[in-house]
Amino acid sequence: MGHVTSVSPFAPKALPDVPEIPGVRFATAEAGIRYKGRTDLLVTVLDPGTVVAGVLTQSKTRSAPVEWCAEGLKSGKARALIVNSGNANAFTGKRGREAVEITAQAAAKAAGCSPAEVFIASTGVIGEPMDAGKFAHLLDQLAKDAVPGGFAAAARAIMTTDTFPKLATRSAEIGGVEVTLNGFCKGAGMIAPDMATMLCFLFTDAAIEQPALQALIAQEADRSFNCVTIDGDTSTSDTLLAFATGAAEARGAPRIADAADPRLASFRAALGDLMRELAILVAKDGEGITKFVTIDVEGAESDRAARTIGLAIANSPLVKTAIAGEDPNWGRIVMAVGKSGEAADRDTLSIWFGDFLVADKGERAPGYEESVVAKYMKGSDIVIRVDVGVGSGRNRVWTCDLTHGYIDINADYRS
Repeated sequence: MGHVTSVSPFAPKALPDVPEIPGVRFATAEAGIRYKGRTDLLVTVLDPGTVVAGVLTQSKTRSAPVEWCAEGLKSGKARALIVNSGNANAFTGKRGREAVEITAQAAAKAAGCSPAEVFIASTGVIGEPMDAGKFAHLLDQLAKDAVPGGFAAAARAIMTTDTFPKLATRSAEIGGVEVTLNGFCKGAGMIAPDMATMLCFLFTDAAIEQPALQALIAQEADRSFNCVTIDGDTSTSDTLLAFATGAAEARGAPRIADAADPRLASFRAALGDLMRELAILVAKDGEGITKFVTIDVEGAESDRAARTIGLAIANSPLVKTAIAGEDPNWGRIVMAVGKSGEAADRDTLSIWFGDFLVADKGERAPGYEESVVAKYMKGSDIVIRVDVGVGSGRNRVWTCDLTHGYIDINADYRS
């Protein structure tokens, strides 16, 4: 895997203190799937009654584990989650499907459930055959060893080129009873999610029925992970799964069946906030990152159009390299807006770098001073705001710069 020489400058100083969630237990191991001496296998055991919702990559070359999860989401019941890093088990044909089935059967035996209640995710190199025999025999003992808590260890076990584990926690109330939401994810390259992110797993003790949880997850993924891009490449393995154990019901929390139930207001807000934090952590660990970039688009035909324009800017190698070079080249923003395919009026287009208006209604802003804006570009947090002047649609997209470090990591990713 590429030589990750240093931790992202945006890595948190300390990991959050993530509480246990009743009904969720973790165990991790070094299975040697691709690398020696690193944790690369995560086993999660979930109490009976746990429901699962999720969104998966829209890639036309999605992996065998993603296909397996798509099938499992139809029933919406979960008792185990198995994740490995080092091998994506993608583009591996019949052998890939067999590896997933072997894993599911071993995990089902270990967790005392049916294979349909086992969810599987893999991340790493595409196209390498997966030998489930390397770790299937470990699952029984790992399921026995699984303990509550351990979210930080779980987040570490799924990392590939990530330079820090990404985890977050929130609390909310449903019917006057406090519930907890925890999540962790991984991702640093091959990030331009299309319905999910690289890998993200959310857990709550709330008692929410599967259709309601599914509606919430799909909606909030659209406002968080689908607004993140590092390099414009949608993974074959993108998987976002949310597990609700329902344990809070024993403490008096009501069971919620409808996503529109007003008692979900606090939970919905906490879930959206949690997912945005995790999505931003992915952008802040972009391979080779030196700048974290927020792009705000307003004045678009619709919120969806605003996101498309934001992603066109964020995915432009010319924009990203200019930011890496601390060059306030706003002409590249104009270019990216124009190529997005969405409505924009050249003569009403305005652009800001931070608080500095650089282009105003179709031409260079009268007060624009390149030396002043160039100084702003030396900062590590860059905000670009664009008003395309055709409607009231708005959206926010997060990305990072494109540096030599990104090339170094990806030029020898498999070596």
